[in-house]
Amino acid sequence: MTHVAQELASQPDCWRRAAGMADGLAGQLPATGERIAVVGCGTSHFMAQAYAALREGSGQGETDAFASSEFPVGRRYDRIVALSRSGTTTEVLGLLTRAKGTRRSVIIGDPDSPMATMADDTVVLGFADERSVVQTRFATSALTLLRAHLGLHTDAVVEDAQVALAEPLPAGLVECTQFTFLGQGWSVGLANEGALKMREAALAWSEAYPAMEYRHGPISISTRSTATWMLGDAPAGLSDEVHATGARWVAGGLDPLAELVRVQRLALAIAEARGLDPDRPRHLTRSVILSTA
Repeated sequence: MTHVAQELASQPDCWRRAAGMADGLAGQLPATGERIAVVGCGTSHFMAQAYAALREGSGQGETDAFASSEFPVGRRYDRIVALSRSGTTTEVLGLLTRAKGTRRSVIIGDPDSPMATMADDTVVLGFADERSVVQTRFATSALTLLRAHLGLHTDAVVEDAQVALAEPLPAGLVECTQFTFLGQGWSVGLANEGALKMREAALAWSEAYPAMEYRHGPISISTRSTATWMLGDAPAGLSDEVHATGARWVAGGLDPLAELVRVQRLALAIAEARGLDPDRPRHLTRSVILSTA
């Protein structure tokens, strides 16, 4: 079994541990009413998008999400929250250095990483760290921690993750030639992450959109060999419109975070069908460390 397959399967247990930490982190994570920015790169950026939508949507404070390289210089926040599995990503380290004077909270997997020593608050999810290049459990555990801190996590989410691991994937998906993932609100970030997993692990053509935007052009590529996967509740009528194109429609009946686990499984299934090793994805490394010379 590959590292990524083992780590993917461990997510229910990791989520339980992450959620159990939330009550003990008062002050280390944003308080209600703080104006914050959440930053990350790649998968961590998409988790930041999901958290920002959850926090602001639940009335707990203005929350913006940025790719670390796109953080608006000079904009003031009460706190910056950075997500980084390795704690070594160049763009995140650079942002935290420039942001001295603003409270900096980081969620990382490695307590010995450079990021751990430069933050004001450091939350370590060592139990969710990974050997694989392709992220699964660290990212979803970080989001579970943040979701629980907002009071928006329940045991039902973990139960749905167990279902996502146990039930067969929808028939015919492995043979599809293109995949579109859709979300609404906080699940838009998860849709973005689902599409990224397909590209990283399976070299699959995949895209992601807010569900209501799908009608505004992207649906034109839908046909008998494509699949459209909804994470969360779908807008009225959208499934009928996708069926009319001949494409496969996958309804997200589980909690959107658990639905992402199903997408991760699909990415591995396609990688296996194509003879790819998801532990050695093309052109990727576990952490992006850029030369400053």
